[in-house]
Amino acid sequence: MKTQTVIVTGASSGIGKEVARHFLANGDNVVINSATAEKLEQVYNELGAGPNLAMVAGNVKDKTTGEQLVATAIEKFGSVDVLVNNAGIFGTKPFLEVDEAYLDSFLDTNLKGTFFTTQAAIPQMLKQKQGVVINIGTPLVNKAFGGVPATAPISSKGAIHALTLQLAAEFGKSNIRVNTVAPGVIRTPMHAENADDSAGIHLLNRVGEVEDVAEMVYTVAKSKFITGAIINVDGGTAAGHNLN
Repeated sequence: MKTQTVIVTGASSGIGKEVARHFLANGDNVVINSATAEKLEQVYNELGAGPNLAMVAGNVKDKTTGEQLVATAIEKFGSVDVLVNNAGIFGTKPFLEVDEAYLDSFLDTNLKGTFFTTQAAIPQMLKQKQGVVINIGTPLVNKAFGGVPATAPISSKGAIHALTLQLAAEFGKSNIRVNTVAPGVIRTPMHAENADDSAGIHLLNRVGEVEDVAEMVYTVAKSKFITGAIINVDGGTAAGHNLN
């Protein structure tokens, strides 16, 4: 299989780090990103700091970060084949307590980060006449839980799902495929030690592991006939949940 160059945002922990590790293990070139330079450097070294790995620190809400990621990928490896828009945040706050600053924090990282990083990558993909964009969403966009007051992050993730479909429509004829992978609750630092408390919202009655998501992201990246898809990697959350 042809070696590809993959950009992974939000790669300093959790899903992003495992996605980067998975592509590296399968022989691809990877450019990792995080808003926190110190954490990013730690992961860069943890992943081997080899010749097929590069890093760019910066907040994806800033357009310049996406531009730097693309420039680094081209300079180091000559192409931008896959963009994984993984950088994202989640939190809960009752709807009536959400102020503009709180809402903006999710729109900035989740929506603007995905939007502008993709905007930076697609011109290079057009030149190459091929490319793959994989966004990270959530099944909670289509399955709400009354006990989880998360209107701000879910609104931003819903926009990502909609953006995925529109980008797939606009760039499909140019052989650029755009999809969303939507994880359930995954055992990551975001959920700290409480991840297993959410086991029951999955039909499998357990939470997911970062490897589960990384394997699907890799599969979608390598497939040639999947676009405009929202793919749930959620242990059945979108289908239902356990009452016990």
